[in-house]
Amino acid sequence: MAEQQVKVEAESALVSAPASPPVVAEVPLNNATPSDDSKALVVVPQPQTPPKKLESRRSLDRDVALAEVTKEKKLAYVKAWEESEKTKIGNKAEKHHAAVVAWEDKKKAALFLELKKFEEKLEKKKAAYAEKMKNKAAMVHQEAEEKRAVIEAKRGENVLKIEDMAAKHRATGTTPKKPTMGCF
Repeated sequence: MAEQQVKVEAESALVSAPASPPVVAEVPLNNATPSDDSKALVVVPQPQTPPKKLESRRSLDRDVALAEVTKEKKLAYVKAWEESEKTKIGNKAEKHHAAVVAWEDKKKAALFLELKKFEEKLEKKKAAYAEKMKNKAAMVHQEAEEKRAVIEAKRGENVLKIEDMAAKHRATGTTPKKPTMGCF
């Protein structure tokens, strides 16, 4: 820090005290020979300011330059801090976004797994229900076959009964009391 101050002071001293060249003015000489067109250069001395004022001016310039450098240093520090904080915030936000994406993916995977299990369960239920319905259909078919068999058996019995009665009527020569056809 001290080394930087010495550099700043040296630079500000060079910047604040520019060397001004002596003012040169052309002054015509009052000689007796006016035909001579030559002009002489005369150095006009500048009024010198007291050394205290010059030193105080240099000191003031140095202080101003030092204050400006300090201000720029602070501004640079603030800017660097701001960029650092923005970077930290951005990284933190990205980390949180990644966590949210991972959470979302995890939840979606769990839901799809649950859906798959539910679909498999439904498929099993569907297969079991289909099997149950096929069994019921087979039972209905079996009952229908049994009923058909009963009907055929009754029909066969009735046919045999009618044949026996017809044979009996033929043998006795009588006619049946009930007409088989209701029209006559």
